Amino acid sequence: MIDPWLLERLVCPATRTPLRHDATRDELVSEAAGLAYPIRDGVPVMLIEEARRIGEDDASG
Repeated sequence: MIDPWLLERLVCPATRTPLRHDATRDELVSEAAGLAYPIRDGVPVMLIEEARRIGEDDASG
């Protein structure tokens, strides 16, 4: 679980827009950029090169 205080302050490094926490995948999602940033050991990895494109590896349905 990511700290709500931290989530309010983090923005997408590509678009500078707010992020949404996806608890199922443990990622921070930027809808504007179409990217999902991983959270590893409780630490958000806010590097564009580490982000997953939304839609990649998604289960259909």
